[in-house]
Amino acid sequence: MKKMALLMTLVMAVSLAGCGGNGKKAESKDSDDKGAKTEFSASMVCDTGGINDQSFNQSSWEGLQEFAEKEDATVNYLESTQASDFATNFDKLSDEDLNLIWGIGYNVADALKNSAEMNPDKTYAIVDYDFGDETPDNVICTTFNVQDSSFLVGYIAGLMTETDQVGYIGGMKSPTMDLFEYGYRAGVEYAAKELNKDITVDVQYAESFTDSAKGKAMAKSMYSSGCDILFHAAGGVGVGAIEEAAEEGKWIIGVDRDQSYLAPENILTSALKVTGVATKEISKKVKDGEDITGQSFAYGLKEGAVGIPSENPNLADGVYDKTMEVQKLIESGEVTPPSTEEEFNQFGK
Repeated sequence: MKKMALLMTLVMAVSLAGCGGNGKKAESKDSDDKGAKTEFSASMVCDTGGINDQSFNQSSWEGLQEFAEKEDATVNYLESTQASDFATNFDKLSDEDLNLIWGIGYNVADALKNSAEMNPDKTYAIVDYDFGDETPDNVICTTFNVQDSSFLVGYIAGLMTETDQVGYIGGMKSPTMDLFEYGYRAGVEYAAKELNKDITVDVQYAESFTDSAKGKAMAKSMYSSGCDILFHAAGGVGVGAIEEAAEEGKWIIGVDRDQSYLAPENILTSALKVTGVATKEISKKVKDGEDITGQSFAYGLKEGAVGIPSENPNLADGVYDKTMEVQKLIESGEVTPPSTEEEFNQFGK
């Protein structure tokens, strides 16, 4: 019963934290009760994690809501329950009189690109993906230096592990997820060298971002094998891992948002990726008439889009201060966290 109660608490926390509802609208404060059309309108297509995922979908929506509050704008979203919904949702939005259409997450990239190419008169933007040389002229790309925040939490895990075994649970293998994995592993390695010892990192992928039961089982296995700290970058899968950490009284590191409220006694810290910084800023640039289509914008420590929370009550004395010193080294360029396997293999050599 204790396990069931804990699971229900986590599920309720996830479901209540966001704004919910497919097609939810947030009008600007200047909109009247008659629903008059505002000067600027934007909408976004969510990834399958949903608007209340406690991750990048929710953060992106919060950024749009902040934009709407401060500007004469109306914002909206469509949720996707499966990958086949992406194309349908972009088709729906392309038929609407919108100034900007957002796609959230690298999984929507193909559908967004197809829609953009079929609707050259529309302006699109994507969170967490860069089409590079193949970026359509009407698309704006945004990426996040999450290898930096992952490096910081890896450094923390390396400093605080007592078994010298830590773990990483990823959602689905991809170039974007490589930023989390290799940044984290390099941070652990950096701490290990500082402490002059060996620390192993158990890396596992769930091949899902929604299967919380699988995340719970993976965490249980990894804790049983000797890992005393896990880092998840796996959306809903991570909710299951957090539940297992709470049941076993183990440490786990959250992702994207400060997830400490999900398990206050067990969340060691979180690797932040505040995608709402991009949806807010890019939407403002488009509204102001800036010609930024066909371009890519990277968000990192300087923009406040990545990092760790300022409040981390579960960290051992001195660990936060040491981590902030490492952050300064990253900001100065003295330390460059890897974002690929190749870069990781060369890191520190």
